[in-house]
Amino acid sequence: MTGQLVSAYDSTIEGWSQALEMRNQETEGHSQRVADLTMQLVKKMCVDETCWVHIHRGVLLHDIGKMVVPDTILCKAGPLTESEHQIMRNHPHYAKDLLIKIPYLAPALEIPYCHHEKWDGSGYPRGLRGNEIPLEARIFSVIDVWDAMRSKRSYRDAIAEHQVIEYLNIESGRSFDPVIVNEFFDMMNFKPHASSELPRLILSQNPQKLNH
Repeated sequence: MTGQLVSAYDSTIEGWSQALEMRNQETEGHSQRVADLTMQLVKKMCVDETCWVHIHRGVLLHDIGKMVVPDTILCKAGPLTESEHQIMRNHPHYAKDLLIKIPYLAPALEIPYCHHEKWDGSGYPRGLRGNEIPLEARIFSVIDVWDAMRSKRSYRDAIAEHQVIEYLNIESGRSFDPVIVNEFFDMMNFKPHASSELPRLILSQNPQKLNH
């Protein structure tokens, strides 16, 4: 494949990512921010360099499945109903259906399909546990939640940095791979501290929408 063709494909991927953010302006800039942080962490963790391009594409396409989710759900300011939440939880399946048919993008599928899996097996869509979850999805899930919680939404203000750090620390070994959380903290020079505010803060938010 020529360099010119690769460049054209990658420009198309960036266009898809931007188009999705235009549907929900609250997420404007999210894909580029998480792409930058994810690639920093991937390099810090010495992930095989041959995987970098697929990881970067996967990050930009991580929410491509939401193209199928109706605006009434995707842009809803209030809490989702159970049926709406189930539709939202289907977006990794939609991503798989969209991308697996494109040979050029199939190697980038792990993040769009698996970034909502959790270390303890309580995630979706397949309930993968621990190292069953692809490494790139485990890395990205930490970054994705970090950026989502640090960003303002219509239903909440941006959550303070120290509170998000403590949330990630509490969820290390539950939602997130503890090794990756530690690597992320080291990269960002974060030092978590216990906070009695945190459980009350997190419970006061709409947990369905902290990070879809």
